[in-house]
Parts: sequence; C-alpha cells; structure tokens
Amino acid sequence: MPRGYRGAPAGTRARLYSGHGRDALYEGGAIAATLSAGDPAGAAEHTPYRPPAPVPLTPLRSLVRVIRQGDGDLLSLVPRDAYQKPMTHLGYSRRSILLINDPALAKHVLSDPLEIFPKNDLMVGALAPLVGDSIFVSSGPTWRRQRQMIDPAFSHMRINTAFGSMREAVADYTAQLDKAAVDGTDFSLDFAMSELTADIICRTIFSTPLSGQTARDVFESFGEFEESVASVNLFQLIFGKPFADVKQPVNVLAACERIRGHIDTLLAPRLDETVEQPDDIVSAVIAARDEATGEGFTRKELIDQIGVFFLAGHETTASVLTWVFFVLAMRPDIVALVRDEVEAVVGDGDIEFAHVKQLSKTRSVFREALRLYPPITFIPRVAAEATTIGDQRVKRGTMLMISPWTAHRNEGLWQDAAIFDPLRFHGDSAREEEGTLMSFGLGPRICVGAAFATIESALIIASLVRRYDFVVEAPERVRPVARLTTRPAEEIRCRVARR
Repeated sequence: MPRGYRGAPAGTRARLYSGHGRDALYEGGAIAATLSAGDPAGAAEHTPYRPPAPVPLTPLRSLVRVIRQGDGDLLSLVPRDAYQKPMTHLGYSRRSILLINDPALAKHVLSDPLEIFPKNDLMVGALAPLVGDSIFVSSGPTWRRQRQMIDPAFSHMRINTAFGSMREAVADYTAQLDKAAVDGTDFSLDFAMSELTADIICRTIFSTPLSGQTARDVFESFGEFEESVASVNLFQLIFGKPFADVKQPVNVLAACERIRGHIDTLLAPRLDETVEQPDDIVSAVIAARDEATGEGFTRKELIDQIGVFFLAGHETTASVLTWVFFVLAMRPDIVALVRDEVEAVVGDGDIEFAHVKQLSKTRSVFREALRLYPPITFIPRVAAEATTIGDQRVKRGTMLMISPWTAHRNEGLWQDAAIFDPLRFHGDSAREEEGTLMSFGLGPRICVGAAFATIESALIIASLVRRYDFVVEAPERVRPVARLTTRPAEEIRCRVARR
C-alpha cells in the first residue's frame, strides 16, 4: 500500500513468489538457472521473488561499477539514496543532474504550468534523428500545435476498433512459435516481442501487416540505435555543458535513416489521392490541418509524427513484455495463476475483447512488470531558468530526470518494492497502487496509448501463456540496462514447448 516517505513496515508479503538470490552487484541471477531447470512452485514458492536489478550502492561504488562494466548503463550508476528519497542528485557532474522520485513533484515538472521545463536537450539530441521535431520531443507552442493537429488520430487507437487487428497479429505469430516448439529451436525473446508488437502497431497505423524481413530490419536498427545513441554517453552526461549540441555517431544516424526509410515506404502509397484509403491513423495524420494556417504536415513531418506512433506503440510495449515472459519462465506459479484465470474466463474458445477486460490478474502481471521495468526508465527534462522544485533550489541548465525506475522501487512508496507481486494491483488496494505508477507519464503529456498497451499486452500474455511454456537459456546472465527503453543487457535466448 503506498505511503509517504516514512519507511515500509517490517516484514514482507511472502505469497507466491520466490527470489533468484543476490550476488555482489545484482539481485536476480544467483539461482535463476535452478528455477528455470524445472523447480515448479516447490518449497521455495513462499519466498519473495526479486527479479534482476542492480544492487543499490554508494555513489562512488556505483561509478566504479559502471566503469568496470563498460556499457554506460545508467541503472548501475543510480546511488542508494535515489531509492529512498523524494529527490537526489545523480553523482557529480559539470551540469547538475537531479533525480525526481516523488509522483507529486514529477507531476509538477511534467505539467510545467510556467513552461520552464522543456524536453531535455540530451533527449532531443538523441531522438531528433529518429523522429525529428515531432510531438515526442517538441515543447511549448510547437507541441501544442502538433497535439491539436494529430488529436483526431488518437481516436483510431480505441481498443474496441483495434482489438481485431491485435488478435489477428497474435494468431499469425503463434504459427511461428508452433514451428519453434516443434523444431526445438531457440530464439531471441527481445526480437519476438518486438516483432509481434511492431506487427500490431503497423496493422493499427497502416492497416497492413509488417513483413518478417522488415520487422527484423526495424528491430536490428532499433537495437543499434539504443546501444550507441549519445543520450547514454556517460562522458557527455557527466562532463557535457547544458544546451550543447549532441552529435550522434554515424551508425546511429544510419540506423535512424533505415527506420525512417521503412516508414516512408509504408507511407508512400497512402499519399495517392486517386486511391480510396482506409480510415486509420495514417489517414488521420495525413488529413490533419493547422487551425491557424489550414496547412497540413509536410512529408518529412508525416514521417516524424508516424515515427512517434510507431516508436511509442511498439518499442515500449515490447520492452515490458520481454520482462513479463522472462519472469513467467522463472515462475511456474505465476504461469498457473494466469492459466487458471484464462481458463475460468475464456475456456477453450477464442479470446474476445470482453474477456480481456475480465482478466484482472493477467493485467496485473503486466502492471507489475511495468512497475519494476518501466519502458521509459527516466523521463528527462531541463530547467530553462533557475527555479525551485519542492524545497530544492534548481539552477538553470539542471538536468531533471523523472525516474519511474527508482520511484517504483522506493520502499517509502511501495510495500516490498523490489518484490515481483502482481497481486498488489489486484483487489481492494489496486486503485491506491495505481496512483503512484509513473510508467505512462503524468500530467497533460500522459501516454494516450496506455489503455491500448494494457489491453494489447493482456491479450498477448493470455494467448501465449495458455498455449506455451517458455524456457530461458542462461537466465543467470540476464540483467536490465537503461537504453532508450529498459532492456536486457544481452538478448534473452529462449525456447517454447506446447502445453
């Protein structure tokens, strides 16, 4: 049950879940292999389950850990205080970096009533090659103009109209998993979730499936982008000046061009005015007009805005689902929880939209993964002028990092914060718990696709869990890192078997 910053009560809810144990640097890896090898609930089922995460250290030890790892992972840099306080500074840097963990303070910054907290310059510099000056990175009047123009497109993300496309994509993807189950071949869990969610969002945006090779190209390009983009360059983060231009590596720019090229290829036939076009998101964005000038988006701006729908609509959901199926592979007891609910609600037939709304425990598994592995690890802003946040004086140029990662693991806000417990979102306490969930943002910029992602994910979880058992290879190697989204440091290889 959420509380203020007064500490959690003694003891833990030792329900269904067991932990991987702990090593010197990470929670999670120590006995994962034993669990994966087939210790179904067993004697350990009543021990709290702690999925992989860096062990909080002092600032100096955190910095040493990051240097030793050599991968620029921001999660490993976050000091222990960040998991305990409403606000804390992130180490030592030329520009001040302030982590904000309190939901009320985060909402104040994201609401930005005085327009003094625009999108962070590092964030803009990182994403601009991919999505231009789109709604994802713009601020102030530019953001308001774009939001007014594309608001009609959001209506096409209504769940009842998009559900058919979701179910078709899931049904098509099970054919691939059926073959993998028969052949016994392993595959990338990361890619599997990216391919499936990219297909769903492509059907929603463009009313057409995403081809297998295109999905592979998009996934690999996103992977190259995330690993090399300069927003996670620790040297720039610690020593860089505020508001300095961010130069991206050549391979990052090339990856962005490949992704934008795929979007442009899908967009081209939709600009043909001689052909009747379907009523979908891309048609709405093409038809959008500025209230003041009557002008629409240029072709480049169309790619920018559609890129945002594509990026936000598939990459973030894929990130959470990757962690969902990793946890399920470790925890047969949670799998049983989902299967029992699906059987009780759906039976052996097709999963309908009305069914998904009744799968409360299945949705809670998604929400708990969303809590512990928020897809947007940090929501960056910058102080455009000197100001005060809470009782903290903030100088111009300070980097403000709204931190779902640390807020969701703060024992002052969440009971047993590091424990994977989906039932915290089920029953009487669910509404209170939701109040401190920051994964979809807060304030006027809260993600408009939150309901879409929740229903989509519940459908995918229910459909795949009722049909397959997932087995992760080398689970002890799995650890999260903060890139564009919260991803595993290495691809998670897994196999599936038919029930």
